[in-house]
Amino acid sequence: MAWAVDSETGVLRDVLLCRPDHYAWIPTNSIARATLAAGGALDLHGVQSQYGEMVAALEQAGVRCHYLTPEPGLPYQVYTRDSSQTTPWGPVLTQLFRPQRRGEYAAVLDFHQRSGGFWRMATAGTIEGGDIHVIRPGLLLVGWTGERTDEAGARQFAGWFQSQGWETRTEPFAEHFLHMDVLFCMVAEGLAAACVDVLEDGLLDWLRGHGIRLIPVSYKETMRMGCNLLALGGGRVISPRHSRELNARLRAEGIEVLDPELDLFTQGGGGVHCMTMPLRRDPL
Repeated sequence: MAWAVDSETGVLRDVLLCRPDHYAWIPTNSIARATLAAGGALDLHGVQSQYGEMVAALEQAGVRCHYLTPEPGLPYQVYTRDSSQTTPWGPVLTQLFRPQRRGEYAAVLDFHQRSGGFWRMATAGTIEGGDIHVIRPGLLLVGWTGERTDEAGARQFAGWFQSQGWETRTEPFAEHFLHMDVLFCMVAEGLAAACVDVLEDGLLDWLRGHGIRLIPVSYKETMRMGCNLLALGGGRVISPRHSRELNARLRAEGIEVLDPELDLFTQGGGGVHCMTMPLRRDPL
């Protein structure tokens, strides 16, 4: 396969993006609904400017950016994390839950058919990339809410890794939080950001038992997509500028933080982790 990823923290070399040409806030998640209910107005020029900041941060980090073709009528196509997942054995085509997003599969299918095809395609239930965490070689976490990812989809995906000898955990959580990457993201090898007040003790114990230290993120910052950051490898991350408390903690850990402004995206229910699907990382 052309693409392979065996962790969330190896040095990022290639990433799949989609420009926000048709981006809009739509009431398909609790964060976007709250934004719309509060009378928020989307600045389309600001959307393009903020997206450009994110791309500049990626390019500054030496990441090669590859793009899907934006399609009218798919306002959340920018969140490329959900529509596929790169594994150590190649890409997987996922199965999106929301009717407003199901058409996103077509551009992903076209891209990967031109660059080597898929390792697997999801066929059981629903599974979205924001719920999948390839923590490190041999260790996988898949969250499920019964909607974006359901239990059948989580178990099918985890089963593919189990058949390759990996330890896996499928973890239920409340749909209010959209995807697991709203509550948890790897920062660097052995270090993660997590909303420890929300995640179940069993999961926290499992993570710590595997030697993963957790930087706690408050519920308030979590709901502004604070945990939703992108590890670049080599002790670097991209984290939104408005996550000031978390970014200070990351820097105190010796992490280099690239901090583009992304609040127009986070108000729609997605952050930098949501907008990036790693295609290739250096193996750990």
